[in-house]
Amino acid sequence: MKKPVLVIMAAGMGSRYGGLKQMDPIDDNGHIIMDFSIYDAMRAGFEKVVFIIKKENEEIFRECVGNRVAEKMQVEYVFQDIYNIPEGFEVPEGREKPWGTGHAVLSCLPVVDGPFAVINADDYYGKEAFELIYNFLTTHQDNEKYQYTMVGYYLKNTLTENGHVARGVCTADREGKLLTITERTRIEKHEDGPAYTEDDGATWTQLPGDTIVSMNMWGFTAGILQELNNRFADFLAKNLSKNPLKCEYFLPFVVDELLKEGRAEVTVLESADRWYGVTYKEDKPVVVEAIKNLKNAGLYPEGNW
Repeated sequence: MKKPVLVIMAAGMGSRYGGLKQMDPIDDNGHIIMDFSIYDAMRAGFEKVVFIIKKENEEIFRECVGNRVAEKMQVEYVFQDIYNIPEGFEVPEGREKPWGTGHAVLSCLPVVDGPFAVINADDYYGKEAFELIYNFLTTHQDNEKYQYTMVGYYLKNTLTENGHVARGVCTADREGKLLTITERTRIEKHEDGPAYTEDDGATWTQLPGDTIVSMNMWGFTAGILQELNNRFADFLAKNLSKNPLKCEYFLPFVVDELLKEGRAEVTVLESADRWYGVTYKEDKPVVVEAIKNLKNAGLYPEGNW
């Protein structure tokens, strides 16, 4: 088996946060959230990382992140380009928004040819998650179905006090196999528990706090890349006319399609760890305090690594 690769989606500019939030230090040593993920991935066994970035951010990204990481791991870059779409389609006038996580991962098609884990650049997943996903990727191969995995978190451990979040809401069978994943793009913390809306807040539907959600920490075999490629044109054909400026090709959409077709099996690896992320600038103090406490607990070295 080929050694798993870590893929980090870092092309987003963080429009709600303001600025390139992936570069914002969260400790006195200048570490960013991504540093902790990479450190945890290294400890789990990953030796190579592929960064998905925007071409215009390449210089600052190499300077702030890539060059340091290259001292410890193999590093490769791919670029998510809004104009990288199938023949016969055009980027709608006025569209600036990237095409989503499915399109981001599709950018790795030329450089990834084996198992890989995918994470967001601005999310903290915890040490256990990387151990779980690395162990799965090194012990499972495709059979009559694609053998994928995801680390699932309890919804109550993934919310912010400062606004809404998007989460993939998951259901699994008794054996821990994913049955469905439904993208809820606006979930908020309410007094009586988490709830989501699909009509801009006119109505709300409650979700239990222990609902398993995806934080975009996936483990795939290489076949997912060709599936993403094959299905992108169909997505554009169906959605461009409906929502030309904001429709997104979400990675969970393709996973859900493969599940419904009976062509993939996804093992849900549950983590009770608290997720941390900087969705909004007001989230940063919470993340800074959390990292400080994790260091004090001995989970990370105090200085640079």
